[in-house]
Amino acid sequence: MERITTGDLAHYQFTHLADVTHGVFTRLGGASLAPYGPLNLGGNVGDDPVAVTENYRRVYDALAVNAERACSVWQVHSADTVIVTEPVPGRRWVDKADGMVTNQADTPLVMRYADCVPLLFHDPVQGVIGIAHAGWRGTVQGAGMSVVQVMVDAFGSRPGDIRAGIGPSIGPDCYQVGEEVVEAVEAHFGTTDGLIKCDPADGTAYLNLWAANERDLRRNGVEHIDIAEICTYTNTQEFHSHRAEKGKTGRFVAVISL
Repeated sequence: MERITTGDLAHYQFTHLADVTHGVFTRLGGASLAPYGPLNLGGNVGDDPVAVTENYRRVYDALAVNAERACSVWQVHSADTVIVTEPVPGRRWVDKADGMVTNQADTPLVMRYADCVPLLFHDPVQGVIGIAHAGWRGTVQGAGMSVVQVMVDAFGSRPGDIRAGIGPSIGPDCYQVGEEVVEAVEAHFGTTDGLIKCDPADGTAYLNLWAANERDLRRNGVEHIDIAEICTYTNTQEFHSHRAEKGKTGRFVAVISL
């Protein structure tokens, strides 16, 4: 990924998504105070709403996208994906879901994260974009493939044409999980090989969200995948991490727009 600064703000872009406007923003350059800021985009974490509104303005200005047409969702750790055409008047979210797809120009898609995986998608042939939020629950339900399937069914995309980016999230050496998660991974993938590693000292299990999402996309025909390999847990100087900061933190955003 390429790191780009705009004033005090910093965001990352995937090289193979360079022909579509997008960015995964860090926590730098905002108006929020500790422990949420400086750049917190989470409206329900206890931060000052005035600061959150200002932070969104700075993000949209940095990417030069249309704030009036920005679309988001009420994220519920699902694998549900919705087609969006415009914001819902008088509401901050268009639906309860964890994936969005659009072929509408000038319509930014926005999601929030603090350890879960940002997934960004672009089909340059059909002119379609998508975005998803994938924690372990979304990952083992196929959140990324839900976005791809909507692109295929609704807009005629071919998985081989779609370019995907797997953004910063909690990394494979830090994401300790319990037996429930291990069982869910095995049920979805048919194996835990390459996805779960166990500490030989005590058997503690760790989930590789990057590899899991990549595998799910590749086994369903997506070939062009870029992985940021940036761990939010070990990089709290740049990213919010719900686990590393014990829940007292904000949210960073990913934005993509035609």
